[in-house]
Amino acid sequence: MLLSPVELKNSVLMALDSLRANKFRSFLTILGVMVGVGSVIGMASVIDGLNNAAESEVDKMGSNIISVSKFKPGTDFDNLTEEERRRKPITVGEARAILDNCPSVQGVSPRNYYFKPGGNVAKYLNRKFNNPYFLGTWPDYVSVQDKEISSGRFITETDLQNRLMVCVIGADIAEVLFLQSTAIGKEIRFNGDKFLVVGVMEDVKSNFGNDSENRYVMVPLTTYQKLIPWEKELGLDCRAESFDKIDVAIEEITAALRVYRKVPFEKENNFALSTQEQFKDEINNITKYIYMGMGVITSIGLLVGGIGVMNIMLVSVTERTREIGVRKAIGAKRSNIIMQFLTEAMTLSGTGGIAGILAGLSLGITVNLLLGFPLSISPFWIILGFTVSVSVGLVSGIYPAIKASKLDPIEALRYE
Repeated sequence: MLLSPVELKNSVLMALDSLRANKFRSFLTILGVMVGVGSVIGMASVIDGLNNAAESEVDKMGSNIISVSKFKPGTDFDNLTEEERRRKPITVGEARAILDNCPSVQGVSPRNYYFKPGGNVAKYLNRKFNNPYFLGTWPDYVSVQDKEISSGRFITETDLQNRLMVCVIGADIAEVLFLQSTAIGKEIRFNGDKFLVVGVMEDVKSNFGNDSENRYVMVPLTTYQKLIPWEKELGLDCRAESFDKIDVAIEEITAALRVYRKVPFEKENNFALSTQEQFKDEINNITKYIYMGMGVITSIGLLVGGIGVMNIMLVSVTERTREIGVRKAIGAKRSNIIMQFLTEAMTLSGTGGIAGILAGLSLGITVNLLLGFPLSISPFWIILGFTVSVSVGLVSGIYPAIKASKLDPIEALRYE
């Protein structure tokens, strides 16, 4: 039933000639396939770019970070149980319990943020920086979060123990308040309180335009608690010694916190631990539903494209009735006729698939560049898009091909 190489070549050339001879009709025919395949490639490129950007942001925190919180990520705060509503906040006590009892934990970084009603303000001379983030933390912050200091130093144990009025500022704040001059050793006012600048953090780039880390005013946690005693609940990050030890570290932290928070043996944890891998799983979970929506859009486009291909092939059967009669009269079998028309249908839809791939790649690259996402073009989606487009031609061409093969050669030769 297979066509010979010569017949295959002639069928493909015949299909391409038909495309050239009826450009507008052919364009409308393959438009559905082109839209369907283009949607797949374009959306897949953007989603892959989004995935890579999000995972890159998570990776910046380090693969061996364990976050401790009162509730697990994604908790519905409108439907908390009675036990969850009564949970104690995470405090410095939990941080010290982890440091004292978890040998696989390299460092602990408690942190607390403050947002003044109306907005925080940092000032130096006549220059002002609006809405910086006020962050209280420990010296381990830079090692746990894998951050760098561009100038000066970070908070020390001495600063922490003596509740000193010192601060480390983000790159954006340093640029606005001090222009090109050094910030180290200068005094700024933050919400009316004076702080000596001892360090400036490195400029942090984000795939999502999130520059919050460049807007931090960081002070010793004890100083923060002195100034804002009502803010007691902390966020807490722990760094395991290595990625290989992260499971051991989780077990140690769980045991230490259950003892410290007096959780009865038969009760569940009244705290939650999460890792970067879990965040990545959440991201993949979200994009899974986006892919499902993409499949629906694509299916509609390909269905329309398949109907178009079937229509054009039925028209082709009518236009070439006499030619089919001649071929059958000189010995062509039904299988030869079927394969010829199927090849033409697949060539037609394959052309639409190639056009869709090119359009989708252009769309994906453009959107990723505009959003600042990494360029991501997966060969898998390109191969899948082309395969699906050719398959649409195969399925859509079956009925016209069978109809052509059943024509009576005598009647076909009489057709005008």
